[in-house]
Amino acid sequence: MLALGGGVAGGVLLGRPPIDGDAVQARVTSRPVPRSTPGLVRSRDALTHAQTGDVTPTSGVLWARGEAPGQLQVRLRSGGRVIGTRVGPAGTADTDFTARVSLAGLEPGRDYEADLWFAGPDGTESDPTHVSFTTPSATPARTTFAWSGDTCGQGYGISPDAGGLFAYGAVADLRPDVFIHCGDNIYADEPITDTMVEVDGSVWRNVVTEHVQRPAQTLAEFRGRYRYVLLDENVRRLHATTPVISQWDDHETTNNWYPGEILNDETTTFRYTDERRVDVLARMGRQAFQEYMPIGEAHLLGRGSTGFAEKGLYRKVPRGAHLDVFCLDQRTFRGANYAGTTEGEPALLGEEQTAWLIREVIASRATWKVISADQPIGLAPRRQQDLDGYGNGDHGAPRGREHELARILSAFKAAGVRNVVWITADVHFTAAHRFDPADAAYTDFDPFWEFISGPLAACAFGTKEPDRTFGATQLYVKGNTVDHRRAPRPDQTYVGWGEIDADGRLRVELRDAAGTVLWSVDLDPADPVTPAA
Repeated sequence: MLALGGGVAGGVLLGRPPIDGDAVQARVTSRPVPRSTPGLVRSRDALTHAQTGDVTPTSGVLWARGEAPGQLQVRLRSGGRVIGTRVGPAGTADTDFTARVSLAGLEPGRDYEADLWFAGPDGTESDPTHVSFTTPSATPARTTFAWSGDTCGQGYGISPDAGGLFAYGAVADLRPDVFIHCGDNIYADEPITDTMVEVDGSVWRNVVTEHVQRPAQTLAEFRGRYRYVLLDENVRRLHATTPVISQWDDHETTNNWYPGEILNDETTTFRYTDERRVDVLARMGRQAFQEYMPIGEAHLLGRGSTGFAEKGLYRKVPRGAHLDVFCLDQRTFRGANYAGTTEGEPALLGEEQTAWLIREVIASRATWKVISADQPIGLAPRRQQDLDGYGNGDHGAPRGREHELARILSAFKAAGVRNVVWITADVHFTAAHRFDPADAAYTDFDPFWEFISGPLAACAFGTKEPDRTFGATQLYVKGNTVDHRRAPRPDQTYVGWGEIDADGRLRVELRDAAGTVLWSVDLDPADPVTPAA
């Protein structure tokens, strides 16, 4: 039965209670972007963006942001008829004019559309913005997903000359059932300036707004980074038709950060003048991330008086009979990046999240368990003095953070878990890694795959070799082949694609934003490691 939360009958919408209109704060503005700029939003009514997220067979999230104070209004439709309406929470200055409504009681395998608009304290209303999504089927059925990460990095922002953030448009053209953003939704630590001059003398021209011109050190600047990305028409086109599973990594705060870190001029590329305590920056970054990402409130763990999660942003998003997505948080609980080599030191996930991941993957009845990690699990580091992931490059028995990964993989084997696939972005190249205990220093695990795809809108980097502690073999890799960074181009920005047939067979493709399939593999759930014929 469809039931509406918040005391309003006759629909399926749930959300926080509305905020009284008297509490609506004054409007906040930033330097406007010219409406005539190609590839950018031209409408400037009171609702600037809407999107959906964390959609399961029976639930989901509707999210919107306005440019002025207003109460979120939602009308949900399916099959050509209205099935639910409600007045949602207010978008105020306290939330940077963002608001969300959680949905419950949805029917599996059904197409939905929603109209979202804001009603101002003076009774005026914005024109509605439309979004659509499809709930996953509860029975075996074809399902698709895409993934990538790394948006507006290395100073390359929205360039109208390049077609804006064109890789988002490439994802939209694929029409996946869900898009998984594997982290670095913004680069809060890297300034975006008017121009970037390439080595060959060509000029990349950015759209620039008030809050992207220096490393983010205030809540307004973190928020402004997210607003900047939402200016792009490619992003808006993707969000209008595709639910998102949003993950965070380091650049939502600052490069390679860890709790307790204090930034200094020797360890950062760009200078921090107002705030150098990473815990303070991460608190602001975490708030802005949660304000702007369509994450279900049930997943916001450990919310304090601010209403924002302080205990991490990991969660499971069921996507039907064939797919469960496990979205990790490898930032909140990690130890220092200069970790030693003994077992028991803080790694990446922490005790609570590690236990959760083992428990939930073992309990999953989905054909494929896709673990979306902030960063690759099998790559050796470029800099030994800044070990940001699991790999340490010595290829021997597990040391330091590798003990945590060993525990997870061994627990999966002991429980007989099959069909685990890891996906990630982070390193700005695309690759396929197969892990096999027959080739490993540590052997107490079953073989599995890791697929890397990114960046969406940043420089491609040079490739790296995998750490062989867990028997990784690099079957495909493509990245930047020159000795300098260069502007994002369609053949140097990467998107991963997963397609599960009704019978459970998984096809994984590594693509570029030009639409080229660079590499692919077909995996049978009866033998999830050997490529199918």
